[in-house]
Amino acid sequence: MSERFTVSLEAELAQQFDGYMQRKGAKNRSEAVRDLIREALAREQLDKDPDVHCLGILTYLYNHHERELSKRLTETHHAHHDLTVTTLHMHLDHDHCLEAVLLKGPASQIEAFGDSVMARPGIRHGRLHRIPSPAGEEDSHSHSHGHYRAHHHDHD
Repeated sequence: MSERFTVSLEAELAQQFDGYMQRKGAKNRSEAVRDLIREALAREQLDKDPDVHCLGILTYLYNHHERELSKRLTETHHAHHDLTVTTLHMHLDHDHCLEAVLLKGPASQIEAFGDSVMARPGIRHGRLHRIPSPAGEEDSHSHSHGHYRAHHHDHD
């Protein structure tokens, strides 16, 4: 069931909003407003509750010739294996690589991991994007380490 409400905007703001809708491909103002509200509420949820379960993607560009950076990045990923779902590595040219890391876990831990990677010397550009997990999609971080006789345990 939908609920209607009316919003009044100054002419200049309405014109800017219409331009925003066109750039984003929104079919109408209602759709655009719903998207903005969802985005604001998701951001607020992530900021308000550091333990909320979220999904993230961390992308960063780096110079792989930077002294031991590749080794340090690998060690960081292994130290946070409970957050990392998968990593995509792409060679851009002789010197530069791009990595995209899919992450899953508590919002504060995902943010801390992203900050620790992007703060390293040799990381040229980086960005972390987080969204709350859909309701009911949280897991206890129980997983297998891929051993022949796999065992399951939780990480604290």
